[in-house]
Amino acid sequence: LYQNRMKDRIQIIRDFRADPELDGNPDEINQVWTNLISNAIYAIPGQGRIRLTVTEEKGTVTVSVKDSGDGIPSTIQQQIFEPFFTTKPRGEGSGLGLDIVRKIVEKHNGNISIHSDGRNGAEFRVQLPVQSEYTEKENR
Repeated sequence: LYQNRMKDRIQIIRDFRADPELDGNPDEINQVWTNLISNAIYAIPGQGRIRLTVTEEKGTVTVSVKDSGDGIPSTIQQQIFEPFFTTKPRGEGSGLGLDIVRKIVEKHNGNISIHSDGRNGAEFRVQLPVQSEYTEKENR
């Protein structure tokens, strides 16, 4: 999907330590990953890397999208999930991507957080519940 935007300048590192089943709408969950990866690509001005990590612990899966871009200043980290807030130039972003991501994650009983020192990239962590035994039984 993003091969054209990445070309040979961005390395993708996959660190998948888990492959859990998630409850919820697959199209919506896919939109979360699409938006986070798109933002990570945009955040890297030249050569760089994006690390995708998936872990599972105590019934919760954590998916991390970490880029090697310039980071997100602490002064705007609280605003980053607000509708229509964008750091992109006019005409390049609507400011709705991370708001949509947050709403989808919360709808699926999860949470999203950002970790950035404002200089060395940014990491978005999404935590979602794994599929419960009850749900598995219901789907049979």
